Amino acid sequence: MPEVATNTASDQESDPALAAALGTRSVVLVGMMGAGKSSIGRRLSTRLSVGFVDADDAIEEAAGMTIPEIFATHGEPYFRSGEARVIARLLENGPQVLATGGGAFMSPDTRDLIRARGISVWLRASADVLARRIRRRTDRPLLKTEDPVATLRALIDKRYPVYAGADVTVESRDVAHEIIVEEIVAGLRRRLDVQHSDPGTPVASPSGDHS
Repeated sequence: MPEVATNTASDQESDPALAAALGTRSVVLVGMMGAGKSSIGRRLSTRLSVGFVDADDAIEEAAGMTIPEIFATHGEPYFRSGEARVIARLLENGPQVLATGGGAFMSPDTRDLIRARGISVWLRASADVLARRIRRRTDRPLLKTEDPVATLRALIDKRYPVYAGADVTVESRDVAHEIIVEEIVAGLRRRLDVQHSDPGTPVASPSGDHS
């Protein structure tokens, strides 16, 4: 059952036990556009002393064009096919923190690969938080509609039941990124059954409640 990480005041020292439990697996961030996967992911990679890779950047590098250009030129099915291939390749390179695009986890084949080669972390955010964040961006192909917020809510309705299958869930909200990072670390410890060096430090609470 997925774990929902709770706030923790744990220290930010290196964690050999967690690193050993992860082994060669990647920590794979999933969630909607605007959830903070790239910005949180970079900080999480520093926290875990591993590399960071943004799958969208790798897709653009492989294609030689931006994601909006791929959508405009070839369409979404072409993009999804390339996305799946790139993520499969990247998952061979763990340990690392891997940020994925919002639609990547919707592919059953990609989910199976993530399950085999990584630990998935859903950065869950409310519709209001996401809507506020995406207003600052104009490079979201799926939101180039007459009513982007309505489109966003429709995507949430479709995707959140699938995202809920991630191994760890952390609420993305407007707090310091370091807080979110520590909640992810707590969730990873709980999921991998890693005891913290300080037994007084709280870890993620076991819960399947994704309300």
